[in-house]
Amino acid sequence: MKLDVLVIGAHPDDAEISCGGTIAKHISLGYKVGIVDLTRGELGTRGTAEIRDKEAADAAAILKVEVRENLGLRDGFFKNAEEEQIKVIRAIRKYKPEILLANAVYDRHPDHGRAASLIYDSCFLSGLPKVDTTEGGKPQQAWRPKAIYHFIQSEYIKPDFVVDVSAFWDKKMEALKAFKSQFYDPSSNEPETFISNPGFMKLIETRGHELGYTIGAKYGEGFTVRKLMGVDNLFQLK
Repeated sequence: MKLDVLVIGAHPDDAEISCGGTIAKHISLGYKVGIVDLTRGELGTRGTAEIRDKEAADAAAILKVEVRENLGLRDGFFKNAEEEQIKVIRAIRKYKPEILLANAVYDRHPDHGRAASLIYDSCFLSGLPKVDTTEGGKPQQAWRPKAIYHFIQSEYIKPDFVVDVSAFWDKKMEALKAFKSQFYDPSSNEPETFISNPGFMKLIETRGHELGYTIGAKYGEGFTVRKLMGVDNLFQLK
């Protein structure tokens, strides 16, 4: 299956937290979007890997992505090394995205920055014909996305561009709240975490407003780039 946009995140819920509105918006525009989670988030303080599997599937159904799969890398311990790179390369070649959205280049959670490097390097290697991978017993063709954009996560990073997601904010939050085990629940007896604190949802809302305000919109989601972007004419910018 060929996708227009592939989102790869270290954990289930990374995509929804950081770019759920962008996903929903591009699906509404007719683009095919999919999500690949590197790990099952099995080291998370709250919930279990099995619960998060179900929550990820529920969120995917809300966003109406074409596909969501999990590569099963070790939460907390995956590396930017050959074994992990090959798995990411297989996913990139399988879905052949034009655009790839990846974890923040750095963040409070060490998995996020490490995932950003793993994904970025894998995209380059995926374009090399002499890197051999197979899917279903058949050789895969080399493929490199035209662009890689890194979403912003817990740590604030000044974005290189902001997507207006005002019309899709409610859909983003609906998908995000599918991860019931991870966020604030007054009836839960599990330990409080950084994202289960009630202030975290306020952070998401406030940041969405802040980024939106910078482009004259109600809500926005920000992204960074590692190389300069080009445009055909100035009227493509606003």
